[in-house]
Amino acid sequence: MSSAPSASHPVVLLVGTVKGLFLFYGDESRQAWRLSGPHFPAHEVFSVCADPARDRILMGTEEWGRGPTIRISEDRGETWREVARDPKFAEAAEAKLKHIWQIVPGHPDRPGTWYAGVDDAALFVSRDDGETWDELTGLTAHPTRPRWTPGFGGLCLHSVVVDPTNPDRLWVGISSVGVFRSVDAGESWEMCNHGLPNVAPEFIKDPDMGRCVHKLALDPVQPGALVLQYHFGVYKSSDGADSWTKISDGLPHDFGFPLAVTARDLFVVPLVNDHFRIVPDGVFKVWRSRDRGRVWQAMVKGLPPKDCYVGVLRDAMAADALSPSGVYLGTTGGEVFYSRDDGENWTQLPARLPRITTIKVGRFSSG
Repeated sequence: MSSAPSASHPVVLLVGTVKGLFLFYGDESRQAWRLSGPHFPAHEVFSVCADPARDRILMGTEEWGRGPTIRISEDRGETWREVARDPKFAEAAEAKLKHIWQIVPGHPDRPGTWYAGVDDAALFVSRDDGETWDELTGLTAHPTRPRWTPGFGGLCLHSVVVDPTNPDRLWVGISSVGVFRSVDAGESWEMCNHGLPNVAPEFIKDPDMGRCVHKLALDPVQPGALVLQYHFGVYKSSDGADSWTKISDGLPHDFGFPLAVTARDLFVVPLVNDHFRIVPDGVFKVWRSRDRGRVWQAMVKGLPPKDCYVGVLRDAMAADALSPSGVYLGTTGGEVFYSRDDGENWTQLPARLPRITTIKVGRFSSG
């Protein structure tokens, strides 16, 4: 069922897939949803973000033979246009632009600023509301760059975090290199991997490399605190990424990709291992921690209890800022599950989509 958005649908769930973008427009209660899409069904969508200040959506698409492009909708997804200048490496650069993995807004004190993380690993910035994009060459030219080693998914900069208390402080996550921090709005960068082990020392001999970050997220409660889903478990930092501590004791498996953090909870979906990237035993479980990783509990009510052999990709889990929190996830099998009560109960949205690559949630300003 397709419906144009309206003021009665203030919540939007943006679902990127390998065959276009789908939008679920929800009411204030997050119980009634209407579906729009697919938008650009011939495109893969790896990144999408709702503008927090206006009724806009920014989306990173990729069409075979053309490459990555950023598109903007200024009417909640009803119509779209291309930006004036996409992220693009210099012609002489060795790096090649393969995917736009992440699009996020900058600090509220710098309206019109947006960031895009790409593969090959680089960070681009727009200071004109997403119309034109420029490479932040301080990261690309980092002294360690010649030693960066890609993960199985490529050399991708997939996570971009902006400090809400300091517009100049940014963090990014790169597979399989690690975490980098900037304190000057992206002009220069410091590697922040203390406490993260080399995931493949038998293959990656460089003592500084092999830090395979799967997903990096900000703790919305504690300033300077971050959480990451690593190749070998879940880690947290309370000091702005100066050091990392493992917090995944109690989870059935260390391996996983998605991560969602709310004011109250952490959510992860453990997978079997690097070779079998599916939920264990065919039983879908979302694991929740109410104490920032000391104790974990499996949340299963409403999720498939058996014969479910799917995965959840790194960007296919998100949470809203309502109370109680809404948590949303999409599977490699095309299902979308969501909870309106901090993960206690789950419901499947009535649609079966292509393989889901990303999920984001937004609230329209005029809704």
